[in-house]
Amino acid sequence: MKAHVYVTLKQTVLDPQGQAIHNALKKMQYQGIEDIRQGKYFVVKLSNDLDAASARAEIERIARDVLTNPVIEEFSFQLEDSE
Repeated sequence: MKAHVYVTLKQTVLDPQGQAIHNALKKMQYQGIEDIRQGKYFVVKLSNDLDAASARAEIERIARDVLTNPVIEEFSFQLEDSE
């Protein structure tokens, strides 16, 4: 099983890197871009002996305790069966 974990800055936190990319795209005349937020992406391969509920609980714990700074970041994740 694999977990795809997405970590982004909370909406209330300024994102200077995202703003710099947004400004560059505007200068390059890309159209229709309202906002860009940067973040981090992790792929975590889990042991096959974990059931879905245990995998979900473990990934939530890892994301909360290790992958994010809970003061300024939030996370979401998706689980997928790996072959």
